[in-house]
Amino acid sequence: MAIGKLIVLTGPSGVGKGTLLRSLLQRHPELYFSVSVTTRPPRPSETNGQHYYFVSRAEFDRMVLNNELLEWAEFAGNCYGTPRRPVEENIRQGRWVVLEIELEGARQIRQNFPEAFQIFILPPSLLELEYRLRSRGHDSEESIARRLERAKSEIPAAHEFDIQVVNDDIEKALERIEEALFTPVGV
Repeated sequence: MAIGKLIVLTGPSGVGKGTLLRSLLQRHPELYFSVSVTTRPPRPSETNGQHYYFVSRAEFDRMVLNNELLEWAEFAGNCYGTPRRPVEENIRQGRWVVLEIELEGARQIRQNFPEAFQIFILPPSLLELEYRLRSRGHDSEESIARRLERAKSEIPAAHEFDIQVVNDDIEKALERIEEALFTPVGV
């Protein structure tokens, strides 16, 4: 039986984690994407069960209490977490499971799954990160300011991760991730 693996993709909000992940999953359909649960309302383009599982705060708190989440964090006034059961089942079945999570959650995963391969995505600059956040068009000024402040405190943590990838060119960043994941050690 194949050996399962847990892969963590993290970095500041707006850095392009979702875009990189979508491209990675298109190129490598054998990877299993773990859909997170969140208390935030869905954006117009999001589908429950595909982008996130959208739940009430009470339901989220119940999941935390019952140890149903591998990791969880509160970010920008909303809670996010990774459902435990599907991740553990897929790893047992030999699949590679990819999580797209925030820094606090990635640190929790490191405690619970020290063998996880952790990737930190960096912006080319804070100015570019601000441009990307504004270009998304769905965050308030207050939310953008909060996300930028948080990014300033998250970026210094990049050294804690197995690799750091600067997302200044989506194709190059994706190639760097693929190289790290799929090139045999010692080659």
